[in-house]
Amino acid sequence: MSLKDRLKAEIAQSGPISVADYMIRCLHDPQNGYYATRPALGGGGDFITAPLVSQMFGELIGLWAVETWTRLGKPERFRLVEMGPGDGTLMSDLLRAVRLAPDFVAAAELWLVDASEPLKEAQAEKLGGYRPRWSPGLGGVPGGAPMVLIANELFDCLPARQFVQTPGGWVERLIGLGDDGELAFGLAPSEHGQAPEPGAMILEASPAQDALGAEIGARIAADGGAALIIDYGRSVAEFGDTLQALKGHEKVDPLAFPGESDLTVHVDFPGVIVAARAAGAEASGPVPQGQFLGRLGIQHRAEALTAARPDRSMTISRQLARLCAPDQMGELFKAICIHQPGFDAPGFEA
Repeated sequence: MSLKDRLKAEIAQSGPISVADYMIRCLHDPQNGYYATRPALGGGGDFITAPLVSQMFGELIGLWAVETWTRLGKPERFRLVEMGPGDGTLMSDLLRAVRLAPDFVAAAELWLVDASEPLKEAQAEKLGGYRPRWSPGLGGVPGGAPMVLIANELFDCLPARQFVQTPGGWVERLIGLGDDGELAFGLAPSEHGQAPEPGAMILEASPAQDALGAEIGARIAADGGAALIIDYGRSVAEFGDTLQALKGHEKVDPLAFPGESDLTVHVDFPGVIVAARAAGAEASGPVPQGQFLGRLGIQHRAEALTAARPDRSMTISRQLARLCAPDQMGELFKAICIHQPGFDAPGFEA
């Protein structure tokens, strides 16, 4: 049975499920989950992340990591961690850039946090020469040393619950079966039984995003270091349905292709920051991606690449716009840094 058929059968027997449970099943079901079986990145896949847009992204994150390590006092041993490393492109570009800092390379112990077997194979192919170690979760990365952590487009894949405003109060949005027997959105039963009005507000809450923010914050509070998180999302709390599915670079109905499309929601950066601070860390940002990369010197890097390869000037210009332009990734994508108290995070200076 397909994942869609299994979900329909289970809902018919046991009742509707939350949007968060649906996301977990679609992305991580062992048999048919998207990341467990068929994550498709790049031009021939379902979506393109910033590292796949241009080598400049990973190179600048590498320079950020070196500067962060320097401001931490150049510890002789630290964990260089990437959570959700995709196919390994970002870390590959990062490590190529940091070869100019051999002391950084010598001090780094590389850890990749990922549970996707297909992606781990791709990571091993790109990064095998750097002797990476893998863990399915951050808890598997040993403590006792400072951490420099990167997480690009990870938090948006964490499940979120949705609630709909009705005249009698907020009711959770669920996924059940419609009159035609297909997957459909509905509402949990409520005491007042009032239906939402047209255009009713939707509130999203992601305990999973908050929990990961707290876990990273607690780890940094205990061992020191800094974590750079880049993703698309909101810098202030607001209402709205941000659940989306991507298949073949096109937005599709989130209920149409369970396990065959990538499901995401916008990251609640304020919530992640609050959780990290409550765990004992400090946090800076959010800063729009375009502004953040600009502070790291992406314009200079683009000019250097163009000087070395004038024949690629138009391509490099398009890549720069894709990463930084307000109408592309520059404004919707944002960066925050979770760091030890008193740390001045590169790219986040006032």
